[in-house]
Amino acid sequence: MADRDTLPLPLEVRDRLAELELELSEGDITQKGYEKKRSKLIGAFLPKAPGKGMDPSVPHERRTPVTPGSSSRYHRRRSSGSRDERYRSDVHTEAVQAALAKQKERGKMAVPMPSKRRSLVVQSSMDAYTPPDTSSGSEEEGSMQGEGTPTSSQGSINMENWISRAIHGSTTSSTTSSSSTQSGGSGAASRLADVMGQTHLENHSTPPDVTSYTTDSIQVERPQGSTTASRATPKYGNAELMETGDGVPVGGRVSAKIQQLVNTLKRPKRPPLREFFVDDFEELLEVQQPDPNQPKAEGAQMLAMRGEQLGVVTNWPPSLEAALQRWGTISPKAPCLTTMDTNGKPLYILTYGKLWVRSMKVAYNILHKLGSKQEPMVRPGDRVALVFPNNDPAAFMVAFYGCLLAELVPVPIEVPLTRKDAGSQQIGFLLGSCGVTVALTSDACHKGLPKSTTGEIPQFKGWPKLLWFVTESKHLSKPPRDWFPHIKDANNDTAYIEYKTCKDGSVLGVTVMRLALLTHCQALTQSCGYTEAETIVNVLDFKKDVGLWHGILTSVMNMMHVISIPYSLMKVNPLSWIQKVCQYKAKVACVKSRDMHWALVAHKDQRDINLSSLRMLVVADGSNPWSISSCDAFLNVFQSKGLKPEVICPCASSPEALTVAIRRPTDDSNQPPGRGVLSMQGLSHGVIRVDSEEKLSVLTLQDVGTAMPGALMCVVKPDGVPQLCKTDEIGELCVCSVATGTSYYGLSGMTKNTFEVFPMNSVGAPISEYPFTRTGLLGFVGPGGLCFIAGKMDGLMVVGGRRHNADDIVATALAVEPMKFVYRGRIAVFSITVLHDERIVVVAEQRPDSTEEDSFQWMSRVLQAIDGIHQVGVYCLALVPSNTLPKTPLGGIHLSESKQLFLEGSLHPCNVLMCPHTCVTNLPKPRQKQPEIGPASVMVGNLVSGKRIAQASGRDLGQMEDNDQARKFLFLSEVLQWRAQTTPDHVLYTLLNSRGTIASSLSCVQLHKRAEKIATMLAERGHLQDGDHVALVYPPGIDLIAAFYGCLYAGCVPITVRPPHPQNIATTLPTVKMIVEVSRSACMMTTAVICKLLRSKEASAAVDVRTWPPVLDTDDLPKKKPPLLYKPSNPDTLAYLDFSVSTTGMLAGVKMSHTATSAFCRSIKLQCELYPSREVAICLDPYCGLGFVIWCLCSVYSGHQSILIPPSELEVNPALWLLAVSQYKVRDTFCSYSVMELCTKGLGLQTESLKSRGLDLSRVRTCVVVAEERPRIALTQSFSKLFKDLGLHPRAVSTSFGCRVNLAICLQPHRLGKLADQGTSGPDPTTVYVDMRALRHDRVRLVERGSPHSLPLMESGKILPGVRIIIANPETKGPLGDSHLGEIWVCSGHNASGYFTVYGDEALQSDHFNSRLSFGDTQTIWARTGYLGFLRRTELTDASGERHDALYVVGALDEAMELRGMRYHPIDIETSVIRTHKSITECAVFTWTNLLVVVVELDGSEQEALDLVPLVTNVVLEEHYLIVGVVVVVDIGVIPINSRGEKQRMHLRDGFLADQLDPIYVAYNM
Repeated sequence: MADRDTLPLPLEVRDRLAELELELSEGDITQKGYEKKRSKLIGAFLPKAPGKGMDPSVPHERRTPVTPGSSSRYHRRRSSGSRDERYRSDVHTEAVQAALAKQKERGKMAVPMPSKRRSLVVQSSMDAYTPPDTSSGSEEEGSMQGEGTPTSSQGSINMENWISRAIHGSTTSSTTSSSSTQSGGSGAASRLADVMGQTHLENHSTPPDVTSYTTDSIQVERPQGSTTASRATPKYGNAELMETGDGVPVGGRVSAKIQQLVNTLKRPKRPPLREFFVDDFEELLEVQQPDPNQPKAEGAQMLAMRGEQLGVVTNWPPSLEAALQRWGTISPKAPCLTTMDTNGKPLYILTYGKLWVRSMKVAYNILHKLGSKQEPMVRPGDRVALVFPNNDPAAFMVAFYGCLLAELVPVPIEVPLTRKDAGSQQIGFLLGSCGVTVALTSDACHKGLPKSTTGEIPQFKGWPKLLWFVTESKHLSKPPRDWFPHIKDANNDTAYIEYKTCKDGSVLGVTVMRLALLTHCQALTQSCGYTEAETIVNVLDFKKDVGLWHGILTSVMNMMHVISIPYSLMKVNPLSWIQKVCQYKAKVACVKSRDMHWALVAHKDQRDINLSSLRMLVVADGSNPWSISSCDAFLNVFQSKGLKPEVICPCASSPEALTVAIRRPTDDSNQPPGRGVLSMQGLSHGVIRVDSEEKLSVLTLQDVGTAMPGALMCVVKPDGVPQLCKTDEIGELCVCSVATGTSYYGLSGMTKNTFEVFPMNSVGAPISEYPFTRTGLLGFVGPGGLCFIAGKMDGLMVVGGRRHNADDIVATALAVEPMKFVYRGRIAVFSITVLHDERIVVVAEQRPDSTEEDSFQWMSRVLQAIDGIHQVGVYCLALVPSNTLPKTPLGGIHLSESKQLFLEGSLHPCNVLMCPHTCVTNLPKPRQKQPEIGPASVMVGNLVSGKRIAQASGRDLGQMEDNDQARKFLFLSEVLQWRAQTTPDHVLYTLLNSRGTIASSLSCVQLHKRAEKIATMLAERGHLQDGDHVALVYPPGIDLIAAFYGCLYAGCVPITVRPPHPQNIATTLPTVKMIVEVSRSACMMTTAVICKLLRSKEASAAVDVRTWPPVLDTDDLPKKKPPLLYKPSNPDTLAYLDFSVSTTGMLAGVKMSHTATSAFCRSIKLQCELYPSREVAICLDPYCGLGFVIWCLCSVYSGHQSILIPPSELEVNPALWLLAVSQYKVRDTFCSYSVMELCTKGLGLQTESLKSRGLDLSRVRTCVVVAEERPRIALTQSFSKLFKDLGLHPRAVSTSFGCRVNLAICLQPHRLGKLADQGTSGPDPTTVYVDMRALRHDRVRLVERGSPHSLPLMESGKILPGVRIIIANPETKGPLGDSHLGEIWVCSGHNASGYFTVYGDEALQSDHFNSRLSFGDTQTIWARTGYLGFLRRTELTDASGERHDALYVVGALDEAMELRGMRYHPIDIETSVIRTHKSITECAVFTWTNLLVVVVELDGSEQEALDLVPLVTNVVLEEHYLIVGVVVVVDIGVIPINSRGEKQRMHLRDGFLADQLDPIYVAYNM
């Protein structure tokens, strides 16, 4: 067990302890005997107990019993002025402290704090958070969290007892199960039973002692002093009672233990992983298996609860308008509404007479003065928007009743403050869908709306065009004497529409009918006992919900006087509402729990408060479970000021069902209100388990009274068929009553699911013929028909099959002390779906003065607290700068908008902590490699399934008849001499400068003469013998070509080396030095400029310049010819060495013989149809691979003219290459990916201006990208698309593929148009879509385009003549079938003949260059390319009628990353990451230990850096099933890229580990 490690116990003692525990668990030893032996064993190792003479097994804190009813805890006042009142609970704070203390005791582990860029990166080790480890320990530590001891107050805790609890899992004092809940010693064992039920136990030696569960019946009324009811029989799993084999029920501890043990064994170890068979190549995502120990509902099916009869009182008005008319005419002077200014002085008193007259005036003017007589703008039944500020209830009331009188449907909404208010766009959509064309508003509000320059109110985003109508009397004309509104009895017409914001931010309109409106007022009047002329103080928003129902509607029905307190006044004077209650001797007040809390904070200096007049205090948000602490504290403080306990009346309401339940004001003060102390763990499984208030993770609920008069209420399962819940199950409350909403305006489907629900009983029969309305509230109906609300459907987050409520998570976060780093009440909790499960995100606003350290500390404590209390992991915790979260009009946080910003990466947090490792438990099982299949079965398997062995070849060189004069020469040097004689003035090379003009050119004879002079120089000045190696360090150009042939003429072996970069000598020169040394060059040839550079000060700082071989400067050549040109004796001798640095940072040189060089040139000549009259434009680096061959060798062999464009010149002039192609009317051109990218990015917006400059690419028939990687399909496609307008044929672009062992395997020029008829046309390159998940398992599975997880692969070009390819298994070296992924092996005349290594590592070489298949054709010698790919026979045919075999390259074996047993190619992860956010320009991934590190380049402000962390983590989880370990955000250009445009991931990794990247931000995902 993890905790045991806190004591340095010797091994034998530990073993003996384990034996003891086993004996105890099997019942071989009594509890007493166990304790005796145990304390004897570990006594010697214990620190001495602090208190002498006390029972050492009772922790200090437990000595003073805290009874749930004792108010002592509320007297310990906290000076937390700004604490968010809704979630205030000191008990909860203590629970959280205890949970954190418990985590602290568990040992500390440092977590790397995220590093931000500063002048210096300070890495501080943090000890607050224990990162998860995969060992069994961490799981078990979790299992202890539910049961904790609040150590915060007393400091030290008795060590012996602590260890006892840690090792044994039960306090020694509470072995009996009958300890009373009152005394606070509520058996830890019973608590543990619940804890055990919720956590995964890992191989302990024994399960803890579990004696009994707590009682299952809910004790709602718990009068002080009574002991707990005798406990019910323990129930485990589904068994009602445990029985022995012969059916005899057994009780007793041991059997319970055995059951617990059985369940523990059944219980999954880590989150359960399903067995996984690789048959259909699917990676099975883990489906959470239910834990056999999780609590299940066991009660009987509930019965629907009926509210009392709605009493029919004779003088109730037949409609609300009738009531207004009655009071307006009978008692016009009676006050209806008093409004307050910000000083709390009465601003205005609206009497019933004025309300009646003005409402009539509004009604008349809207109906008759808008539009023309023939075409009025609004007719009865139309919807009208009401836009009134929160401090003007009088104007709102007049407008609202004006609409009712005119039979219009008012839609009250918030005042749009700016054009882009959070959520205002959605309100606009609602208005649009309701067909609103007129908005009523007040004068002041109209003046305050944003105006355009012409003085008009602009159209708000998403809003329909509105006519703004001011309702002030002075602007309206008087109705004529004969006009009178038509006052009908309440009917089924719509009375008003209340807007409701959903979880996803969309806004719906709930329609309420006139009959429902009236019935609701009647039901409220009856349940609240309203009488005529009562005074009511309203602090709530009067536009909707409880504020509207009590303060605008029911008040008029009963001729009451409403004192309206605006929110702005509450901000200035939180006590204002209490003062108004005293001043007006109000009978009723409508408040929210925050108003009670604010009053508590501010009441100190008030002397003369008297609340005895209040008979009812309606708590509007009583349905928020956390309102109870405000109610308790408020009563506690104000009871001495005349507040009677029975006055507090929490109610529950929802926009759909209006008032769902309300506690009635009773005179019977003996009957205490209902309380339910529920286990949060039970709640998360949707069941009700009563808990003692001592336990850490409990939720204390207060009842919200009984169902409304005339209503029927039931509880149904929250998802799926509306089936009635059991009595001990949490579900969604549903109400059947006249007084509910009827529909969501204009949305019949959603209406059906919400307003027309028919709850079913267990046999599937509906319980009533009338439909019920879903309230959106989660809860249960307790004894006596009392309703308890545990949360809202909107705040529900289902994580791993367990339900958590956002409010509860907020409460826990707020209970984490110290709170001084973040603002209370500015915390958003929501869930996002990643990898098929909801993940919890917590976002809080950070105070400006808190430091990184503080915030990080607080964040890690919040994570631990939430884990401890709710047993759920937080996926992401982000802190944002203060005041940056989007707000709702009343100042709360706009949740859906915040979530939206988070998901699109524009929240701009200043601190982020991601914990995917702890909370993502449904990853697929790591792959286990299957035992290899033998050769015979592979052959048979391939035959049975009708598969061909995957092999393919280019055309046969031997049988190709062509007038190739160069064929008769064995050596390139001879070909050059022959051309110099036969076509001396034919230009072979033209070099362009950055302006596009010719810098220099070489004809056959010029090249020949220069080469002769260089050969002379090598012999005379270099004193070189034949076979010596010479390093050629030249910029791309003509000197390089002349030097190459000069070496051949002198019999030396040339090595082309990229010169050092003058601006970056420190990093580029060492590579030059390394190649020169590794290639054993006897001398270096270069230009005068580079000579100087090699001897410069900077160079000597970078390398030791004294060890250079002799350097020859070819700018000054001898005048004479050599006496005799060298002719090699054997064509298999070395022609040149080709050195290149691979993407994995390996420097590898391969040997090219004369035979291979000539064969290579011939193969390219045939494939590309090159002959002297052709011109080819080349924009490549001429230092290695195919680039070098095309730049230096092909023109000499084939005689065509090469137009050379150094890629470095494109940085100055990006259009250089394409302009040259157009100007020289070139048909074939070669480039690299970096060139293509430069053109795509640099010329993207210039296509029009290029067109006007005459750029025309219509003659291009082949544009080949030279590469040694998987084709970059996105880049080639965007290039083709971009330059299509300039005449580029979409099929012109293709790719080639080469590698170290064979510099070009595929090269596919396409034949377009008429040219296609002239012979060797290759078919178009084909693209296939493969399943990325299968690819990770080394399989190819073709899927349709656009299917999920599909990856497009483009074939790598047509196989060159003379090349044979086979796909082999890299481990077994057996041949594979068609469309199977394996290593590409190649056999060809132009294969390199081996690696050139200093130490002659023959083993490596023979494997790569001389491999044979393990079965099948075992004679052929193959070279292994080190790339994974597959062959696929296509439907296409080539010119000879052969079916065309396409080769698809997937990626390099040594680049691939093995993670969780699967093979990942970095490029796939990088592609996903680059797509996630517009500011990510480049990305590279690598592994470090077994963590995945993602480096992203940020093109944007550094504020955006932290936005990327969650997005990157999400996308990699979602698309690749991998958890990112570290996210590094760097500046543009930090990821190193080589000349071929390939990322140097290993260099990047080294830079990261050596801390040289200067990152903007590094996030370590926990």
